[in-house]
Formats: sequence, C-alpha cells, structure tokens
Amino acid sequence: MPPPLNHPCLELELLDQTFFVKQLPVDAGVPVAIVSGLNAAQDNPSIFSITRTREEISIVGEAIGEDGEWKCIKIAGPMEFGMTGVICGFTTPLKNANVPVFAMSTWNTDYVLIPRGKVDEAVAALMEDGWKFRHISLKHA
Repeated sequence: MPPPLNHPCLELELLDQTFFVKQLPVDAGVPVAIVSGLNAAQDNPSIFSITRTREEISIVGEAIGEDGEWKCIKIAGPMEFGMTGVICGFTTPLKNANVPVFAMSTWNTDYVLIPRGKVDEAVAALMEDGWKFRHISLKHA
C-alpha cells in the first residue's frame, strides 16, 4: 500500500540515536529519575514520551550512547490533523516484512520505533512500497 499522499510532510527520516522502551505497572508511578531526566532535558530536547493508562505506564526515550534496542523512523510532518490512513499505510509494509513496531503520535507527526536489528529490512520494505527517506544509507543497526 503506497503512502496516502505524495507530499513532503510524508517523507521519512531515520533518526541517528537509539531509544529505550520501558513498561511499568500502573501502580508503580513514574520513577523520580525519569522525571528528573525529563526536566534536565529542557536544554537539550529529545524525544521522550510517558503514557499512562489504566493497565500500564509506557516510557520511551533516547538511550545513552548506543545502548538502546530501538531505532526511530520519523514521518517528517507537520501533517494536517485530519489526514487519515498515514500510520496504516506506513505500518502495512513493515507488517508484511515481519518488522515489529512501537508507534507514537504527536499533534504534528508520528514516530515509529523498530528493533535495531530490523532497520535495513524496514527501510527496504518502506522504500519498495514507495515511501521516500530524506537522508538514508543502509548501515544502521
């Protein structure tokens, strides 16, 4: 399934840094070290997300050095809020290539984390499907 629109806001960017994804029980609360790190990151902003539901707390952030197990593909954005089918169109070729994803959305765009060891497969599947990367070289994991 090709991208829903051929538009610069749908170009992809493979971010250089690695990421961590943590799941905590809902009654655990957000660790003080995580909150402190978030406050300290104001001078050096990076991707950081805390999502709490009735079942769990999920935390995603930039790993220190190359310790992260995930890489991130960012859809350029900003996208109009009413644009539909983007995440479905993006994840379908990844599903077909057997690449697991952890998706996060913001108002402006979507970020999709993939396991480090699956980067080349993910990039190849997306490019074959018609997605365009802004800057890419296949030497990732």
